[in-house]
Amino acid sequence: MPAKPPRIVVVGSANTDLVVRCPRIPPPGETVLGGDLLQAPGGKGANQAVAAARLGAAVTFVARLGADAFGAAARAGYERDGIDTAHCRTDPAAPSGVALILVDDAGENAIAVAPGANARLSPADIDAAATAIRAADLLVLQLEVPLATVAHAARIARNAGVTVLLDPAPVPDGGLPDEVMAVVDVLKPNEAEAARLTGTAPGDEAVAAAAARALLARGPHLVVVTRGAAGALVADRDGAVAVPPFPVAAVDTTAAGDAFTAALAVGLAERQTPGEAARRAAAAGALAATRAGAQPSLPSRAEWEAFLAASAVSGLRPAAGR
Repeated sequence: MPAKPPRIVVVGSANTDLVVRCPRIPPPGETVLGGDLLQAPGGKGANQAVAAARLGAAVTFVARLGADAFGAAARAGYERDGIDTAHCRTDPAAPSGVALILVDDAGENAIAVAPGANARLSPADIDAAATAIRAADLLVLQLEVPLATVAHAARIARNAGVTVLLDPAPVPDGGLPDEVMAVVDVLKPNEAEAARLTGTAPGDEAVAAAAARALLARGPHLVVVTRGAAGALVADRDGAVAVPPFPVAAVDTTAAGDAFTAALAVGLAERQTPGEAARRAAAAGALAATRAGAQPSLPSRAEWEAFLAASAVSGLRPAAGR
């Protein structure tokens, strides 16, 4: 681990997750009986902020919380993880965000989110945090807060020479506008999101590589496509490499993608090569999937390093369809 931790600013959502485990995720119109209700802190932005802090970064989180018990508990949790919450604003006019999550016996999930205060995170909130953004090594963004706010943060970072990493989830109707793609350095979709952004259907590794090339043509310098149990794919203008999966017995995949994003951000901010940063990110995501809950599942730096050291997973290889 570097002597000086990388500085990462995360702009994004803060939710409380209400989770029910059930044998299978029901189709529309069907009710299934599940287990006990689990309440845990979540939200893609908050998950990524907590994960990056636990993996060794100095993290500032820019968000809106409700003036309620969920918001107070969330802020206390961030502070326990050493996150700078000076730019987590308490909004008196909206409740904290809440996510309703079903997790099946295979560890897969279905999620519905009531955004609450997240929907009120504004460009003015970004302006208030601009000094921290400009001083960062890397800015992490997702799309559970207004797109105009995300774009404003990305422009401030880009103008200051700060690397911008966007996790494009959830993908907006109509995709991402060109003016947003133009200020993103690193785009990290999963394979379904990559397909939606390129107007294609998810497929095999060659299909993911083609989608990554199409996304690179729109502005980002690096595209990392996560592929669940199939690993990941890392593409830049020189080609693409496949990142092998880390096989685990999945318990809950809710925050696995957020653990991957955070670990990728930490690796890139520590000046690892994109391939190595993505390989280590795949390990963080796999480790998170072995535990229940969003933020409770996120590993520490020591756990992450131990998991990597104990793994027999082989290295990178050229991707299919290059």
